[in-house]
Formats: sequence, structure tokens, C-alpha cells
Amino acid sequence: MHIASPVLALVAVAVAACSPQAPPLAQQPAGNAKRGQALLAQYQCGSCHTIPGVQSAGGRAAASLEGFGGRSYIAGRMAMRPDLLAQWVHKPQSLVPQTTMPDMGVTRVDASDMAAYLLELK
Repeated sequence: MHIASPVLALVAVAVAACSPQAPPLAQQPAGNAKRGQALLAQYQCGSCHTIPGVQSAGGRAAASLEGFGGRSYIAGRMAMRPDLLAQWVHKPQSLVPQTTMPDMGVTRVDASDMAAYLLELK
């Protein structure tokens, strides 16, 4: 029985390593803030938000993101944590179903990079 546990653990690791799915956001490495800055423009987040340092990001339909990295909460509801912020950018309705923030089709990797940039805005 003791031999089966390590064998099963190795099989589980091997299966997970071959999985095409991205790792959960909490397990992803910190994002690339410079790339995130460019992605915020690419995904046109500035259509709704004012975002310092992002070209054409002067939207007024949603909250300004100036000083965002110094805030305590995301959307006034969730603790400001990199993994939660990346999840919020990736799939906002998964955290707050009634939010008006749309799902922009941001990939997990892109969301992690965008979150890294937003967290630098102090």
C-alpha cells in the first residue's frame, strides 16, 4: 500500500503535466507589467476606464484606474490580491455575476500581465 501512493502521485503529476489547460491563476507566476500595459490598450480597456500610461485610455463609463495598485479592494468587493485581480480581468462574472464589467475574452496569461501592470499603479 505504501508503494501505491508514490506511484499514484507520480501518475497524477504526469497527467497534470500533459494537460493542455493553463494552471489555476493562483499558481501562475507574476505577470509581465510592461506587456500588461500594452494589452490594456489592445483589449481597449480604456473605452470605459481612464488608465494612466495606457494610450487612448480616457474612458469615463467606469472607475478611473489611477492609483489602482494602492487600493484595498477590487470592484469594492474582493481583497486586492494578484490572483483575484487576474481572475477579475479574465472572467469578471465568475467573481461577481451581476457586474457590468464585460468578459472581454482576455486569456489567463494576458490577465496575469494586465494585473501586474494595474498593481504597479500607485
